[in-house]
Amino acid sequence: MVGLDRLHEAMAARVAKGELPGIVMVVARGDDHHVDPIGVMAFDSSDPMQRDTIFRIASLTKPILAAATMMLVEEGRLFLDEPVDRLLPELADRRVLKRIDGPLEDTVAAKRPITVEDLLTFRLGHGLIFEPSFDPPFPIVNAAMQLQLVMGPPDPRTPHDPDEWIKRFGSLPLMYQPGERWQYNTGSLVLGVLVARASGQTLEDFFRTRIFEPLGMTETGFFMPAEETGRLPSYYMTNFETGKLELQTLSAPSEWTKPPAFPSGAAGLLSTADDFLAFARLLLNKGVHKEARLLSEKSVELMTTNHLTLEQMAGGGPVLAGRGWGFGMAVITAADDPSGEPGSYGWAGGYGTGWFNDPNRNLIAIALTQTSDFLFNGGLDEFGKLASQS
Repeated sequence: MVGLDRLHEAMAARVAKGELPGIVMVVARGDDHHVDPIGVMAFDSSDPMQRDTIFRIASLTKPILAAATMMLVEEGRLFLDEPVDRLLPELADRRVLKRIDGPLEDTVAAKRPITVEDLLTFRLGHGLIFEPSFDPPFPIVNAAMQLQLVMGPPDPRTPHDPDEWIKRFGSLPLMYQPGERWQYNTGSLVLGVLVARASGQTLEDFFRTRIFEPLGMTETGFFMPAEETGRLPSYYMTNFETGKLELQTLSAPSEWTKPPAFPSGAAGLLSTADDFLAFARLLLNKGVHKEARLLSEKSVELMTTNHLTLEQMAGGGPVLAGRGWGFGMAVITAADDPSGEPGSYGWAGGYGTGWFNDPNRNLIAIALTQTSDFLFNGGLDEFGKLASQS
C-alpha cells in the first residue's frame, strides 16, 4: 500500500493547491483494483467525488471505437486494407492540397484511396494541424469551420447527422496523401460513420450491444438522463490570457441530456471509473471478459502495437509527443519515454482524463478529472509515474 499512499498524497496535494477540484483514480493488477476518489465535484461545491461519478471522457472514446472496428473486421464486414469508398462513397476520388497553406483549388489527385487502416492509424491525410496557422487560419481550416465540421474539441457539438457530416467532409480536399503522415482526430470522426454503416446500426447502438452490455458498462454512452446530471462534475480550463482556471460553460451538464446529432467516435462518450476499468481489462486480458471472448488476441495485438514509421512518430506534434500509435491509442516504444515502459499503451482525453495499460506489470491505471490543465501541468505524468510504482 506504500505506493498507493504516495499516489494518493500527490494527487491530494494537487487538489489542496487548487489545481483541480477533484479526481477519481483506479489502479488495478490482475483481479485486484483500488479506486480512490479525492476532492469535490466543483470548486464551489461540497459534494464529494464518488466512485460512480460520471465523466466526459473525450478522447478515451477513441480506443473503444477501435475495438468496435476490429469486431467488424473479425466478422468480415470490414477489411483493414480495403478502400473506405465501398461504404463511404463520399470519400472516393480524393484530391490532395499541393500545399497545406494553399488554396482549396490547388490540388493533385490522391495517389491511392483511403483505407480502413488509414482511419485507425490516423494516416488518412487529414487531421489537426501543428504547423503555425497564422491569422487568418489556413484556407483548409477556415473551410472546415464554415462547414461546421467541428474537427477538434467535442464541444460545441456538430449540428449535422453522420450522413450530412461525411457529405460535407467529402467536399474538402485532403491535407496530405493517404498514408503519408500521422494527424490527430479526424480519422476517428470518419471511422465512427464507417462503423455505423458497416454494422447497419447507429454508433450508439453498436457500442451498447457489442461492447457496453457485454462488459457491464451500464453508465457509458453519448448522453445521460436529465436526472443524473448531478453526477457530472464541472469542467475547468485555464484562460491563457488571464492565467486563471475558469469554469467552462460550453460543456454544461444540460448539453449531455439529449442524443447528439453526430455521435462522435473521437470524443463523444460519458463514462465512469468502473466502466472504463472493464474496457481496459478487456484489452489487458487480450480480448477476453469473464471467460467470454469479445475480441481476438490478434485484434488486441494490432490495436496495441505501433504502426507508424520513425518519421511519422517524430512528425506527430505535441499530441503524439514522439510516441508510437496503434489503433485508437498511443503505444510506448522507447525505453526512455517518460510516459511509461515499452509495450505500455493508452491515451488521454482533453477534459482531463487519462489511462494506460502496462502488460509487463499486469497493470491498469486510470485518472479521471474534468480539468484540462491536469494533462499539461505535470499532473497526468506524475499520476502515471506513481501508479507504475504502486
